[in-house]
Amino acid sequence: MSVTLDIRLKRANKVYHEGPIQLISSNIEVAKAGKVPGGKTEIPFEFPLLTKGNKVLYETYHGVFVNIQYTLRCDMKRSLLAKDLSRTCEFMVHCQPQKAKVLPTPVDFTITPDTLQNTRERSLLPKFLIRGHLDATTCVISQPLTGEVVVENSQVPIKSIELQLVRVETCGCAEGYARDATEIQNIQIAEGDVCHSLSIPIYMVFPRLFTCPTLETTNFKVEFEVNVVIVLHDDHLITENFPLKLCRV
Repeated sequence: MSVTLDIRLKRANKVYHEGPIQLISSNIEVAKAGKVPGGKTEIPFEFPLLTKGNKVLYETYHGVFVNIQYTLRCDMKRSLLAKDLSRTCEFMVHCQPQKAKVLPTPVDFTITPDTLQNTRERSLLPKFLIRGHLDATTCVISQPLTGEVVVENSQVPIKSIELQLVRVETCGCAEGYARDATEIQNIQIAEGDVCHSLSIPIYMVFPRLFTCPTLETTNFKVEFEVNVVIVLHDDHLITENFPLKLCRV
């Protein structure tokens, strides 16, 4: 008869918070030695999620160079004639919400050939005027990033308008640090040569596992940025960058 082992969390979303919250542990005995009866056997278990010493539980985050994960492991020791069973399960940790109210930090922007950075042949660029705003750059991670963009005029047709969410991970020690920016997601908010002077809404949801509140520690930092990207008909890219601060309330 085959025997399987599984871990099931009571919370469907698998999200827990730091502090004296009753959770589960992989270093406690949940059942004494003995025979397990046939059929399905459920063994409840729980323990508080507490840190050791002055260590901090950082929020769950799946990045490229920084990865913060919390897993449970359950081992079932069996007799000499049977193979031991083991199963792991990941659960998510959310940091304690900050008590201070997040004040809106709206940002207006204007994009023209004169405002572009790192442009060598500025005189060869077509004429265009693009305006817009972000409702906030200090963002609540559970709420969407919103705003609008308006193409006032453009000498050449526009192919696409996109929002690019970027993670900026800094890792290192006293000897030196490495800073790398990688794309998390890219959302197209307009396709084709859009009507001029038409308000195009900006709406982006922060993905659950791949973002976390902006984090800075002794050895690493996790920061976020958003790019408003205008793609012209010849695939020339016009990009405006905005640093974001994410928080949980």
